[in-house]
Amino acid sequence: MLLERFEVEEAAPAAEADLLRCHTREYIERLQRIEVPTMLDLNTIASETSYEACLLAAGASIEAAVGGGFALVRPPGHHAPTGSQSGFCLVNNVAIAARAAQERLGIERVAIVDFDVHHGDGTQAIFRGDPTVLCASIHQYRPPLFPGTGGPDEQDETTVNVPMNGGDSDAEFLRAFDDRIVPAVTRFDPELVLVSAGFDAHAGEEIYRKATRVTEDGFRELARRCAQLGPRVGAVLEGGYNLETLPTLVAAALEGFG
Repeated sequence: MLLERFEVEEAAPAAEADLLRCHTREYIERLQRIEVPTMLDLNTIASETSYEACLLAAGASIEAAVGGGFALVRPPGHHAPTGSQSGFCLVNNVAIAARAAQERLGIERVAIVDFDVHHGDGTQAIFRGDPTVLCASIHQYRPPLFPGTGGPDEQDETTVNVPMNGGDSDAEFLRAFDDRIVPAVTRFDPELVLVSAGFDAHAGEEIYRKATRVTEDGFRELARRCAQLGPRVGAVLEGGYNLETLPTLVAAALEGFG
């Protein structure tokens, strides 16, 4: 298998207290009470084992942040805000990892770089106005795509959104990354870079029937650029739902992260 050449470890689950750094107690208790498969909204389902899965995903994300690694997790997390689920996401793994890393590593500044095809709206909402966490997202904005946020006007000192077009190529993604993401993260001078690594901008991703064209080489280069942005780097899996292409794309990103 493609991923066998990389060292793989099973992560310990997070504690409830880790989740409560980013989510309300009311919402966490709601997840804990689910006993049968339940549609929480139009596109997010949870079952009696989902809370356990959330603890494992958050735990793996924390270990990736603290120790340097790539958390291969499900469910994804970057759409989940403080008090609810959204877009397949139940808890915000990368946000939880950022808060845990600040405490466990004794650091202040964390940059979260998101290259999923969708805007990381939940992550942005959790950290909006927090001077210690920079959220930078490069994502498809036109044609309109869920969640419909992250446009050119959503910017501030620690919020950077780079809206792209559905048909943009590797060269266009990388040029925008170099022009907007790299300078913003460099100015912020993070002690840790966390990557919300989504692979649903790949041409083979058919779940949304989009005309995206990012390739294996493109994801390798995005990861390589992210790894150069700070002294520490960790990554968390977000989107990517084609089981035939996802292992190849994750392997390419791991090569890029080095």
